[in-house]
Amino acid sequence: MQVDVVNTSGEKVSRVELPEEIFGAPVNVDLMHQALMRQLNNLRQGNHNTRGRGEVRGGGAKPWKQKGTGRARQGSRRASQWVGGGVAHGPHPRSYRQAMPRQMRRAALRSALSVKLKQSEIVVLDTLQMADSKTSSMRQLLSGMGIEGKTLILLAVQNEAVEKSARNLQTALTLRAGYLNVRDLLYHEKVLMPLDALEVIKSYLGAEA
Repeated sequence: MQVDVVNTSGEKVSRVELPEEIFGAPVNVDLMHQALMRQLNNLRQGNHNTRGRGEVRGGGAKPWKQKGTGRARQGSRRASQWVGGGVAHGPHPRSYRQAMPRQMRRAALRSALSVKLKQSEIVVLDTLQMADSKTSSMRQLLSGMGIEGKTLILLAVQNEAVEKSARNLQTALTLRAGYLNVRDLLYHEKVLMPLDALEVIKSYLGAEA
């Protein structure tokens, strides 16, 4: 499948062939959801902690005798129903990390890229170079190309000028093409993809990979 390649002014300069196995893959919604939840869970720290009745101070003596007081029987002032008592079944430190085979992760990426292309949310750029590292320059570049909303800017390699220019824009995020992930693809409305970043994606998602 062929799509238009534009320059930083939004003008069509050529056309490029997008691999069918990457941008025309069958859309597997369940697989994309699984990859997204895995990524979100792996971001969780899991350092929440509460103290049980055996970890709080005090509670050695029985509050009152077992029978004859007319009150409910109690064995410790550090039981969960007492003020200052331990928490019953509270959270403790744990790992939320989930594993997912590489082939499944890459299949989810292909599904997400196919969805973006079907919705015309991928803009292929001939080259992305900036003379200065100014936020206003990046804002002017995106508006000149007619790109609005949350935008994911893919880079083939480190580009300090582009990264610094987009750093203070709440609606733009720069990402190396080698770190492409389902969460950022689904979160952003537009994907700005220079040709060199496209080559990086083809190198690990294409048929040759």
